[in-house]
Amino acid sequence: MDAVTGAWEWLADGANWTGPDGAWTRLLEHLYLSGVSLAAACALALPLAIWLGHLGRGGALAVNVANIGRAVPTFAVLSLLYVTPLRTAGELPVVIALVLFAIPPLMANAYVGMREADRDVVDAARGMGMSGGQRLLRVELPLAFPLIITGVRSAAVQVVATATLAAIPGGGGLGRIITAGFRTYDTPKVVAGALLVAALALLVEGSLVAVQRLLDPMRRRTRPRARRAADLPGSAGPVRASQADTLVRTAD
Repeated sequence: MDAVTGAWEWLADGANWTGPDGAWTRLLEHLYLSGVSLAAACALALPLAIWLGHLGRGGALAVNVANIGRAVPTFAVLSLLYVTPLRTAGELPVVIALVLFAIPPLMANAYVGMREADRDVVDAARGMGMSGGQRLLRVELPLAFPLIITGVRSAAVQVVATATLAAIPGGGGLGRIITAGFRTYDTPKVVAGALLVAALALLVEGSLVAVQRLLDPMRRRTRPRARRAADLPGSAGPVRASQADTLVRTAD
């Protein structure tokens, strides 16, 4: 309990939040590392996984990448990168390690989300004359959105938590508070740094949950229009009300 009380006292001391080594500086460094790494991982993994899921191919690739990525310790990758010429490239080794760590959940969830999109709805869209690109953008992606954003949430929380390892080889972020506490045998400081990392991870998770609820295209309900869509010309046959409902909501 003394360590917890001391941690709260450390957090309540304004002097610990200012200056080049203050908590605000370390928080901004942590957000920068996490944000850049997550953005790069999304740019690499999501388009590939979504396209493979749309084609119905590459399932083994997505699963194997996910399994390999989860099996390799991030700290081991980070340590290897710091004994290469990249060690002089600033935060680049940390970003690369975090990107490799974030790719598996992004790729696995995006691929599974695309493949688990309701096949009846996709077939109905094909029967209504939609092209492959239209089905991808207006039907499959909206149906896969919950699983895709779940993968992003999982990757974001993992990256925020793992970015603390950047401090071990001398990088920035909130991990520097923890390592500084270890060096000086200051247990309250270690606990304070851990609390800041946990709070940031929870804040990121909550923010992405809010984004998911705000952007989820399947939340919009248009039942009257769905009934009219069931009689759209050019369809290969009668479209069930549930399918038409989904198609209209995703098409919007």
